[in-house]
Amino acid sequence: MDAPSPEMSIVSLILHASLLVQAIMAMLLLASIFSWYVIFQKRAQLTNARKLSRSFEDRFWSGMELGELFRQASRDRIREGLASVFVAGFGEYVRLRQQPNPSPEECVEAANRAMRAAQLRETERLEEHLPTLATIGSVTPYVGLFGTVWGIMHSFQGLAKVQQATLSMVAPGISEALIATAMGLFAAIPAVIAYNRYASQIAVLIAQMDGFRDEFSNILQRNVFSGGGEAGRKMAAADMP
Repeated sequence: MDAPSPEMSIVSLILHASLLVQAIMAMLLLASIFSWYVIFQKRAQLTNARKLSRSFEDRFWSGMELGELFRQASRDRIREGLASVFVAGFGEYVRLRQQPNPSPEECVEAANRAMRAAQLRETERLEEHLPTLATIGSVTPYVGLFGTVWGIMHSFQGLAKVQQATLSMVAPGISEALIATAMGLFAAIPAVIAYNRYASQIAVLIAQMDGFRDEFSNILQRNVFSGGGEAGRKMAAADMP
């Protein structure tokens, strides 16, 4: 197969494209670069989040006293996911238990509110930049298609000035226009795949936090109703770091 002529090489086609098509190509290239940055950043973030969640779950169900676990989790330099939910809930629970004549229901409900707030913050952190991938995946094919349509229109407008049109006259203009579509797909396909994959992984992490919050709430309810009165306040004081 013969090598493509310089006039039909990809670089040459891009350089000879109209200014609008070149601007569209540059925008698609930037979108693709940013998309890959987000893909690698989210991959590292979610891998670390799963690792931290497994580590904390192992410590939580190892039989360690809640007060000691609270002290360790509070001192952790990186506190994310389940650890953040636990520290928020148990810290609020202990604070209320040390108040005079605390209501058991109020203690558990306050802990639940603190855990829900912490979970919302964790969810926002996990989903950061995820809508960007969705936007790139859904918009860039249409942006590339617009560049293709504009390039083909520009090519046919040039044919109107000649008496006899040939394929060699049309091919470069159509080829440079189709590059915009190819670049749009190149930016969109990885973004869509990554979005679907990461959205599924984030949903699993959120479900884990939901399950942990319910289980820990049950533990607090059993603790507060069995501890009762002065004994419960002494337990809370002992759990406080």
